[in-house]
Amino acid sequence: MSKKYRRISYAVWEITLKCNLACNHCGSRAGQARTQELSTEEALDVVKQLAEVGIKEVTLIGGEVFMRPDWLEIAQAITEAGMLCGMTTGGFGISLETARRMKQAGIASVSVSIDGGTAETHDRLRGKKGSWQSAFKTMSHFREVGIYFGCNTQINRLSASEFPLIYEQIRDAGARAWQIQLTVPMGNAADNADILLQPYELLDLYPMLARVSKRASREGVRIQPGNNIGYYGPYERLMRGGGNEWGFWQGCGAGLSTLGLEADGAIKGCPSLPTAAYTGGNIRDRSLREIVEQTEELRFNLNADTPKGTNHLWGFCKTCEYAELCRGGCTWTAHVFFDRRGNNPYCHHRALEQAKRGMRERVYPKVRAQGLPFDNGEFTLIEEPIEAPWPVDDSLHFSSDRIEWSDSWQDEPKSTYALARGVI
Repeated sequence: MSKKYRRISYAVWEITLKCNLACNHCGSRAGQARTQELSTEEALDVVKQLAEVGIKEVTLIGGEVFMRPDWLEIAQAITEAGMLCGMTTGGFGISLETARRMKQAGIASVSVSIDGGTAETHDRLRGKKGSWQSAFKTMSHFREVGIYFGCNTQINRLSASEFPLIYEQIRDAGARAWQIQLTVPMGNAADNADILLQPYELLDLYPMLARVSKRASREGVRIQPGNNIGYYGPYERLMRGGGNEWGFWQGCGAGLSTLGLEADGAIKGCPSLPTAAYTGGNIRDRSLREIVEQTEELRFNLNADTPKGTNHLWGFCKTCEYAELCRGGCTWTAHVFFDRRGNNPYCHHRALEQAKRGMRERVYPKVRAQGLPFDNGEFTLIEEPIEAPWPVDDSLHFSSDRIEWSDSWQDEPKSTYALARGVI
């Protein structure tokens, strides 16, 4: 096999858009199945093609994965093809018997979505009463049958203040990994912009994340920052690399190490990217190998180590000292804010630099999203004095004094947290 087909090793596969939840922040607007989702025969052929292009690990997502009748057949085929099979789920309605069948099908790991330290917050975000309780019941089933599981959490203005509580809940449930990601304005979240963190709120968010990360590391829970977490602030190596010297953001990996597949056969370099702007082709029209190797939508990061690698940058990112390494942070995050990549407002380094100048950045909606899966609108970015009054209609404003620390944190070292708006 030619090396040029080996650049991508990890795939995230949406096998259906059908879902039994109605999340306020769902980027794919999941609920109903897509009109032309792949048949079982087509899906099994995709499994073969994934193995042929060098994929080593596949994570199945939805919608909700188990809403597709042949989901375990697909999972077993992935395992039998020599690839690791994982799954992400909302955890609403997985019985003990289903967990056993998952184990038998070869599903090696599962990530359960938990978006609140309380049932009220989680159920509000997930759009279903009882979803919080069901998710924890599902985790108990995984624990019983011996499936390795972790959790994933969307951080926004509803969940951020409960972050320490979420950690304690999932730790006690037996989770050993925790993927965290900032909610961005894609899909349903584009229609609920009031729940999005403002860029200047990162100044209060990151010291809290660092404090929780230190404790999680000691207590055996591995925090996995998503692609829009961090960027060269004082906690970058702590959070992204567990303190490792080389544990820092090194640019968007879309099409380099990752691949995204939608339920109707559309192929993207990253599962989170907007469909309209980043689909390289459809598996029904061209082979996966052709799409990966020949389409610009999956190759836009291949010139990252050349002078052309920063041509797409604009705004603050174009002037940043980390521009050549960072390349504008997460492509998905920048694009869904401004309908183009290259200028990422969710950057800790950027917020700190603005604060040094006595300034802050704020975003607000300008163009509404169309209402399609994986769509985005457009936001306006404004720069203003850091002490300017909050907008009068901004009732969800996040700040450090809203964080809910339980009594168990009283004896926790606060040295990291004390660095709230400074740099090391």
